[in-house]
Amino acid sequence: MEQMTVSQLVKDLRFEGFLLVRSSDQRTGSNGSRYLDMNLTDRTGEINCKVWDGNVAPPPAGTVIKVRGLVQEYNGRLQLRVERLRATTPEDPVDLSLLVPCAPESPAKMQGEIDATIEAFKSEDLKKIVREMLRLAGDKLEWFPAAQRLHHAERSGLLHHTTGMLRTAEHIIEAYPWLNGDLLRAGVILHDLSKITEMKSDELGNVTDYTRDGLLIGHLVRGVATLAQAAKNVGVEGEVVVLLEHMIISHHGEAEFGSPRKPMFPEAEVLHWIDLLDARMNEMQGVMERTPAGAFSEKIWSLDRRLYHPLYENFPE
Repeated sequence: MEQMTVSQLVKDLRFEGFLLVRSSDQRTGSNGSRYLDMNLTDRTGEINCKVWDGNVAPPPAGTVIKVRGLVQEYNGRLQLRVERLRATTPEDPVDLSLLVPCAPESPAKMQGEIDATIEAFKSEDLKKIVREMLRLAGDKLEWFPAAQRLHHAERSGLLHHTTGMLRTAEHIIEAYPWLNGDLLRAGVILHDLSKITEMKSDELGNVTDYTRDGLLIGHLVRGVATLAQAAKNVGVEGEVVVLLEHMIISHHGEAEFGSPRKPMFPEAEVLHWIDLLDARMNEMQGVMERTPAGAFSEKIWSLDRRLYHPLYENFPE
């Protein structure tokens, strides 16, 4: 299957090819007319699409469709005006590996890295708690994404985010050797595990919505509750449990971002900044990949600014 990727699309280009449905809804415009609003994706990115025909049924999220249309621009963002679409057939030359955004490393390699980190813990209590939390998370960790649309919104994205943070943590531990390295590493592994109960995702890493638990409780509070149960299951109690609970509940840093407590000890503070750094670098990498060198991106709403892709002409590698 040879077609242009989402990252290659530019204004006024005509596109025809297969894309994965991330979301699709019938909506009503200000003039009362109905239209189909979709977000379609391949492994390089996502584009909003409009079908100005209220009789077209929304294709199910997680399916692959063939579309034809014109790339336009609306409010500084690219948008595909779809003229025709259809469901795929068994005869269509669809290669899912080109459509599904995936982590750059295999789940087995990333899980092996996490397992080796846990095995090296000096604290048996930390080992017991973290292993029990991973057991409770179950097999979904192999393919679960880290977000619906922002950072690491890809198959195995949660593993990608976790291993990226662990690698950054190692450099920080080397720079600040007085930190409790194993506590920080444990916090990294545990901080987002309850996203597995927060979002609805298929095995392709396509998130269709948030769960009832995710909307009513959220992964920070659910993470604390699950950790308390995990510690009880393995017979661990005391300060180590409270410290890990605080790291989970404070890792967003501020109340406006969902944390009821700011980080109140060094390892919790470092966890917050590693989380933010890894998330932003992942978002920025995606923007750089779809923005030509020497050009500015569209406004990135999660960062509240446009980004520039430097030419790097005078910086030999």
